[in-house]
Amino acid sequence: MASPPSPAPAPPPGEGPVRPVSVSLHEGTIAALKARTGKRGMSAYVEALIQRQLERERLRELIEDAEAEHGPVDQAAVDAKRAILRGDTAGSANAA
Repeated sequence: MASPPSPAPAPPPGEGPVRPVSVSLHEGTIAALKARTGKRGMSAYVEALIQRQLERERLRELIEDAEAEHGPVDQAAVDAKRAILRGDTAGSANAA
């Protein structure tokens, strides 16, 4: 007898069909959200916020994995690279 087909994997964040869900929010949060987005822009705004949070959590997991494998980051090296990205020429002279 054949085994049942395995379910399709869930699409990544931001992909797949749109479905309505119900969430509970404080009235003040809803009012601030409506003021910022208008009634029709709320779903897109909340979708973007959730995607951004998921990305941040995944990045944190990747950093934790890298630190577990290679040790903690050298803060001086991070500061030097940050100076380069910001265009700080004094800081970039010392960058590794």
